[in-house]
Amino acid sequence: MSSAQRKTAIRITRAEDFPAWYQEVVKEAEMAEPSGVRGCMVIRPWGYGVWEQIQKRLDQRIRETGHQNCYFPIFIPLDLIEKEASHVEGFAKEMAVVTHHRLIQKDGKLVPDGQLEVPLVVRPTSETVIGEAFARWIRSYRDLPLKINQWANVVRWEMRPRVFLRTSEFLWQEGHTAHASRDEALDETAMMLEVYRDLSENWLAVPVIAGEKPESERFPGAVETHCIEAMMQDGKALQAGTSHFLGQNFSKAANIQYQTRDGGLELAYTTSWGASTRLIGALIMTHSDDDGLRLPPAVAPSQIVILPIIRDEASAADVMAAVDALAARLAAERYLDLPVRVEVDRRDMNAGEKRWSWIKRGVPVILEVGPRDVASGSVAVTERVALDQKKAIIPQDELVSGIATRLALIQKQLFDQAVAFRATRIRADITDYDAFRAFFSKEGSDFAGDLGFVRAPWCGTRESETKLDDLGVTIRCLPYDQGDIAGRACVLTGAPATVEAIFAKSY
Repeated sequence: MSSAQRKTAIRITRAEDFPAWYQEVVKEAEMAEPSGVRGCMVIRPWGYGVWEQIQKRLDQRIRETGHQNCYFPIFIPLDLIEKEASHVEGFAKEMAVVTHHRLIQKDGKLVPDGQLEVPLVVRPTSETVIGEAFARWIRSYRDLPLKINQWANVVRWEMRPRVFLRTSEFLWQEGHTAHASRDEALDETAMMLEVYRDLSENWLAVPVIAGEKPESERFPGAVETHCIEAMMQDGKALQAGTSHFLGQNFSKAANIQYQTRDGGLELAYTTSWGASTRLIGALIMTHSDDDGLRLPPAVAPSQIVILPIIRDEASAADVMAAVDALAARLAAERYLDLPVRVEVDRRDMNAGEKRWSWIKRGVPVILEVGPRDVASGSVAVTERVALDQKKAIIPQDELVSGIATRLALIQKQLFDQAVAFRATRIRADITDYDAFRAFFSKEGSDFAGDLGFVRAPWCGTRESETKLDDLGVTIRCLPYDQGDIAGRACVLTGAPATVEAIFAKSY
């Protein structure tokens, strides 16, 4: 029976309502749920397990590239943030502010009391507070480069929340560095964007386009912002990581100076870069299908789940002994130079219910072991990427010896499928504004349509971008792999083009 004919595990399909499908996948996979505070989420163990795998890999790369972890307070004095005018302007509407330090009973209700002399902003990002610390820590060229990172939560009030994609509080890492030269800071910016690209493509199996943001899309206060952009299955873009060259802007505001080799004083060049739990949203919308989540083995909390099939009490002991032995053998194997992550589902549930619960959670490989499998030394294998295929019955020895290869193939299949999908949704043949407008004027869920990215020449002017506003389109990036634009006209204005750009609707 084909996937088109059978009933799907997710009651709302992508083609019917992509946003509602996304919420249903998150719910059925037990990834996260809304909290009692509007715009905030509770990340459930399976969802947090995915974040932990992302965090482990990214933290390893951050350390390998010469950075050290630290932690800064969640509260930032308002007068400190005000020192960087463009930064404040960029975040002002999103800032949560603490104005009182206690509650008192009044007329039977708790009300704020004890107004703070200086209001405290709940961390939206940490450039200002870390810049103040850098000004204390850096005295000489010998103190440079200074390269730190923190894993933290941030708060940015969100008017239209969506779990993992846009929440008022989310988890992330933010790196901050100071350098003696512009070139060194630019090299840092490029290096960290490459770390994000590697993480996205080789661990999350999410293909991305790397490039520089136009001026209108830069991080507040940055000289340059560089990013990776991923395409979701509805054709919209999702920014999956950013790296900012801040020049000397924040150094001027915070007075981050160092003594040069010849005794002079210079302002340091700084960078910042970050990736967040939004990566989980990217993963979900890139890989999942109408049966739920599909997880790349590299970031799956459990890469293999074993389901004991107990027919009767007489066979239970033998089946469980065989299952535990198989789990131990698989856990002794390695994939991506790490032990294979194996889980045995011991819940007292119907086997079919168990199986579908793990399908919806996206576990890459599901194994079933019953009395006949114990007798024959075999195992029934279901791969999440191939639900339309019959279960494979293979010898346990063959499964164990080939498990790393099997996981690597699943990882590659997910990436290749995402690359192939993206290729069908990038339009490079739209050359005039009428066609551009018609392409982006479509309404509704576009999983089954052709909404996607337009890659086209652009004149580079801020004025031309006003033609995008009523379409809900932005310039996602100016890709590094620029095509030949000699003699070509801007898709928005018809004027001579100066650069090739990626246009898209986005999350």
